[in-house]
Amino acid sequence: MEALFGKVLGGSRRMAVGLTALAAFIIAAFAAGSGLADGPRPDDVVQIRFGGDSRNTRVVVELTRSARARIEQGADPAELLLTLPGVDAGEGLSGPGAGLVRGYEMSSQAGGARLSLNLGRHAEVTRRFLLPPGDGVRVYRYVIDLAAPGAAPRDNPQAPPPPAARRREQPPAQRTIVIDAGHGGTDPGALGAEYQEREITLAAALELRRQLEATGRYRVVLTRSTDVLVPHARRVTIARDAGADLFISLHADSSGNAETRGASVYTLSDRGADRAARQALGSGPFGGLDLPAGDPAVRRVLLDLTQRATMNRSAVFANVLLNHVGHEAPLLARSHRDENFAVLLAPDVPAVLLEMGFITNAEDASRLGETGSRRRMMGAVVRAIDAYFRPETPGVTGAQP
Repeated sequence: MEALFGKVLGGSRRMAVGLTALAAFIIAAFAAGSGLADGPRPDDVVQIRFGGDSRNTRVVVELTRSARARIEQGADPAELLLTLPGVDAGEGLSGPGAGLVRGYEMSSQAGGARLSLNLGRHAEVTRRFLLPPGDGVRVYRYVIDLAAPGAAPRDNPQAPPPPAARRREQPPAQRTIVIDAGHGGTDPGALGAEYQEREITLAAALELRRQLEATGRYRVVLTRSTDVLVPHARRVTIARDAGADLFISLHADSSGNAETRGASVYTLSDRGADRAARQALGSGPFGGLDLPAGDPAVRRVLLDLTQRATMNRSAVFANVLLNHVGHEAPLLARSHRDENFAVLLAPDVPAVLLEMGFITNAEDASRLGETGSRRRMMGAVVRAIDAYFRPETPGVTGAQP
């Protein structure tokens, strides 16, 4: 399989819009009073930071270790308690808060640490999640988002939604699906006894577009609609310029063992995420990624938030896709895989690479080459897309730790 899209994050206005609100919010989180304790630094808790305003407030607990948390209301309605099992708060921390939080106290207790937040008014926990170290940030960050009753959450739990998602909020609109038919033109891709990969992927992409458009629920963009070679960088630019809600790259696998068969789905690996971060934050192509100037830590947090949310959404869709495709085609034993493919690197577009089967296997090749079988498989992909975009689909907006 080719390593796709050597150049990512092609020129696009959508990331600049998508990060503006979150940039202001995260910068506020760094600029607002952080409430560091004057005493010795504890073993596991590095600091507590706050940002936001009287309607939306973010609390960030920086830790030297991974942790899970339990949140509950205190005896006083104005108190919110966060319990971190297994975390050592040392001599504790306390100080003023910001926004909805008047003040806080972090203390050790049997079996863990407890953070008490003194709220200035009633507030609800809208989201909470853990960010691991990465992109130059050496600590774990447990994030709690608070909102006053009736206040819309400031941003998505783990990253800002792409501009297309923002546009859907008012009013609802069609989702944009970008379909990438792998290879093409002078690049035939994998070769089978009867078919070339470039033929199979284009036929499948055209069929998938037909079925998606027939539902009336989707706007479909193809990276290619004829047998031409589209440069890798151009494919990612097409997706980002289109404001894609989902990117699906279609491929057919190959193997030296003619008995190997089955479909599989690839999502971005951690190594790929690091590669994208280096390109975005280093000297590589920014491709329209409008990260705010100034504090490098703010830039890293913004990119990390965006990447993690995108990777989470990609993984959710991959699982939904395999559940549906598995009804129409055999799956590899390890059917959900991750890799450092450049097609998956864009930080703001959930993306999967679907290997529809092995063109070097007679049964798979026959299934991929036969119009009716291919139609049924693309029908399974459509049902997976429908299921993914249903509001009740678990994990689409980010799982809660």
